[in-house]
Amino acid sequence: MKKTIITTITTLLLTGSGFAQSITGSWNGLLKIGGPLQLHIALNIEKTDTGFNVNLASPDQGAANIPISEFIYHEPAVSFTSKGIGASYTGEYKTDSITGTFTQSGRSFPLTFHRGVVERLKHPQEPVLPLPYYTEEVSFENPSAHIKLAGTLSLPQQNGTYPAVILITGSGPQNRNEELLGHKPFLIISDYLTRQGIAVLRYDDRGFAKSEGSFKTATTLDFASDVESAVAYLKTRKEIKQIGLIGHSEGGLIAPIVAAKNKDVAFIVMLAGTGIRGDKLLLLQTELIARAEGAPDSTIAKTTAINKGVFDIIVNNQNDTIIKNNLITYFNKYAADHPAEVPAGTTTEQYVAARVKECMTPWPWLKFLLQYDPVTSLQKVHCPVLALNGEKDLQVPPKENLAYIRKALKGNKDVTVKEYKELNHLFQECKTGSPSEYAGIEQTFSPQVLEDISQWIKFRMH
Repeated sequence: MKKTIITTITTLLLTGSGFAQSITGSWNGLLKIGGPLQLHIALNIEKTDTGFNVNLASPDQGAANIPISEFIYHEPAVSFTSKGIGASYTGEYKTDSITGTFTQSGRSFPLTFHRGVVERLKHPQEPVLPLPYYTEEVSFENPSAHIKLAGTLSLPQQNGTYPAVILITGSGPQNRNEELLGHKPFLIISDYLTRQGIAVLRYDDRGFAKSEGSFKTATTLDFASDVESAVAYLKTRKEIKQIGLIGHSEGGLIAPIVAAKNKDVAFIVMLAGTGIRGDKLLLLQTELIARAEGAPDSTIAKTTAINKGVFDIIVNNQNDTIIKNNLITYFNKYAADHPAEVPAGTTTEQYVAARVKECMTPWPWLKFLLQYDPVTSLQKVHCPVLALNGEKDLQVPPKENLAYIRKALKGNKDVTVKEYKELNHLFQECKTGSPSEYAGIEQTFSPQVLEDISQWIKFRMH
């Protein structure tokens, strides 16, 4: 569920006397992150009267305007640093390529640039101006967190009263469109529902885009408090008569948490929402994605065993110091049993420290996710629930999660559970369901699912 977000880097100060004219031009590379997940990265180097302008971008995500702290070129070495996103790159320039390593948030990925321009795929579902409905830039306070969140409210018409939904993003820092790999699913959902007479509020995650706060230190419960603030805000709007929640992925975990204790929530829609505890979900997710990508059974078994050992330590302890000490013991034993796993030139202490840091990043979000059982909140939800999953969702597999969601909601009188053939975690029509396909699919969101959501909501609204 957790995603690595690569953002655009632009307008920087260049240093170093050896910067040659030949390195200028457009470059592109493919950054492989999180197993099969891949992002196209574009690098553009231009000569100016005063030096050079260099832009590094992720066309798949449409990210832009994150400054670089420093760019250095001493032929053939190339490097840059962006303090704003905690990223750096070191590489070597050769006529038609720049080969090196991209590092962000303590994780390193090989990245080679080649000459040429990456063209972003067209996504025909995105709405074209002018829009046949009213939109308004809004902001609202989360008083408990002392932050202000920014978003967009869409209304079928400027005047009138309408049922409304609040869109809740999945894991990872995302803007109000839930933008990922060039897709804007929440923009598509918002556009469709507003045209169907349903108001929509979508907002930037805390600490991201135009919203205040810290994303790095937040847990799922913090994001739930942001949703509660959005509900409170819509209650002040005279145009809104009923309020529902639509959550995708982690958002589908958050929606029941909010609905379980807030009687102002009229209904919830869970899009690839979870029904099993986080540690079990991540073990299953990792195995399915690795298998879809052709990993050998031996590799899958080894990864599963290591992860299960780590997750068991985290799930069975609340104290962070105890967790860290137990992880140190765990990886010291692993290194002793598997000395070949310790890279050449790295001490056991360095290896263990790196593995422990990796296991506790991002913290405390990961700790809560691994320990939390969605059944806890689902059993307390009494408003109407629509739970949807794609048959080929490898991140939140439908068989296991829908079964537990249905069981947990057995006391609820209005529950609809549905699985869609040939759809992935993003509700795109796909071949395998692997995250490596997401960016290359033109479709952003299944039209059939959009229609079903709309009809389900309208049937229950008055």
